[in-house]
Amino acid sequence: MKHSKYTILKKGLFYDAVGMVTMFIPIIGPFLDIIWAPYAAKKMSDMYEGEQGKIASIIVFIEEVLPITDFIPTFTLMWLYTYVWQGKKDSVPQTIEVKVNE
Repeated sequence: MKHSKYTILKKGLFYDAVGMVTMFIPIIGPFLDIIWAPYAAKKMSDMYEGEQGKIASIIVFIEEVLPITDFIPTFTLMWLYTYVWQGKKDSVPQTIEVKVNE
């Protein structure tokens, strides 16, 4: 199912926030990152198709597993890369209503 680019942005912001929260949980946080990293990688590959999605999922996995890198908003950066810097158009078809006067 295709989502609009703004739905993908909202999801990305949420996933980035969850990834950052673990940084503030003493002692348990690093262990939560071990659980969160594969889940975040799966979500990244679900949100972005093709080779770019695979590369981004590897990057988010590494970012979540490494200590002190939780502050990097990987999902948001991928969204910016895809929809702003590359200029990809929204994948959801837009409908236009046309009135014809007879």
